[in-house]
Amino acid sequence: MSNKIARRDFVKTGLAAAGTTAALRYNVHGRVLGANDRINIGMLGVGGRGSSVMREAIQVGNTTRPAQVVAVCDVYRKRMNGAKALSKAEFGSLDYREVLARKDIDAVVIATPDHWHAPMAIEAMKAGKAVYLEKPMTHTVEEAKKVAEVQKATGKVLQVGSQTTSSDQWWKARKAIQDGMIGQLLMSQGSYHRNSIEGEWNWPIDKNAGPDAKGDDFIDWKMWLGSAPKRAYDADRFFRFRKYWDYSGGIATDLFYHVVAPLNICWGEAQFPHKVMASGGVYVFKDGREVPDTFHLLAEFPKGHSLILSSSMANSTHIPGLIRGHEGTIMMVPDGKFEGRVSQISVTPEKIARKSFVEKFGKEEVTLQTEQRENHMENFLRCVRSGEKPVLDAQTAYRAMVTIGMAVQSYREGRVLYFNESTQRVTDKPVELLQARS
Repeated sequence: MSNKIARRDFVKTGLAAAGTTAALRYNVHGRVLGANDRINIGMLGVGGRGSSVMREAIQVGNTTRPAQVVAVCDVYRKRMNGAKALSKAEFGSLDYREVLARKDIDAVVIATPDHWHAPMAIEAMKAGKAVYLEKPMTHTVEEAKKVAEVQKATGKVLQVGSQTTSSDQWWKARKAIQDGMIGQLLMSQGSYHRNSIEGEWNWPIDKNAGPDAKGDDFIDWKMWLGSAPKRAYDADRFFRFRKYWDYSGGIATDLFYHVVAPLNICWGEAQFPHKVMASGGVYVFKDGREVPDTFHLLAEFPKGHSLILSSSMANSTHIPGLIRGHEGTIMMVPDGKFEGRVSQISVTPEKIARKSFVEKFGKEEVTLQTEQRENHMENFLRCVRSGEKPVLDAQTAYRAMVTIGMAVQSYREGRVLYFNESTQRVTDKPVELLQARS
């Protein structure tokens, strides 16, 4: 393929152009799907997570939502060829632009390192493709803003791939809040803990692979870097990218997005934070990683409630999620059989509201069992065909990304940060609340 535009310049140009989209409307055209047509999917990034999402897309495409993978892309030739064989795709490439140029592709799944999410998503939507964008939405707050602007300007379906957002506990909690079961919302609390001998994100390294290798072992390192700082090939950075700030936000973007995104649905409306701070450090896994192995986030929202999240990669004891209100508390009750799965939520009134709670809901504690819902990929593919808004749409995902991105920035800069909703900018100076706390 012609390489007339330098890769780094291509990324910068695409993101810069997106910055003017707020007042524009893109006239994009995609393939018109007939009633019997299968949705054609292009995979951008088929490493560990990308391969998993690809298998899910194939399964869903063969059962509930007719779809097929017709093209795959990865800068590591071995991964690309393996995914092509597994999916029986007719086309494979090391260059994602060749996939986006295909007129027969209706949707793309982007499962690359975080720093490539925004440029690929923007170019895909401008090329008329629907986008399934793996979490986190983007690498930075500003990139998330641009992706949300382009989605609005193109009208293309965009689903951010935080699969837990489609889990039923969040929707049960949303209804409980709407029904007045906990009164005024005060605080949401959560955690995401892991522990392993090797240390999180220390995935296996293929020793024979690299930019100087031949055949299946070849990695297009320059393409992989994209707009990230230029540096010599580093296998640890390629295979374990979540340990480095240039390509990831560590715990905040890899794990906390799974909590912040669905909470924005729980609360009844997606919300920008007003104030964010973070702390933590590399306490155990001193292996050269830049991101902390223990991380804490505190965010305040203009409507008068807070969010507290904690995580460690060196201790796996989980704290059940809580949503506290003035009159009651929602607890996410873990399933004892499956790690990370919530089997039910419980709603317990505060003493001051117990009498009225019992009169209205019939008992002193209400337990709501979670139920099977349409999964995240099913929801995405259905929306690609119907044009409906998916579960984790661009605007909701953007608001979640602001909280997450600000936490990363707060940790790295060692200071409290504020978000000016009127200008959509992060600042280190307090911003007058746009809504009175009432």
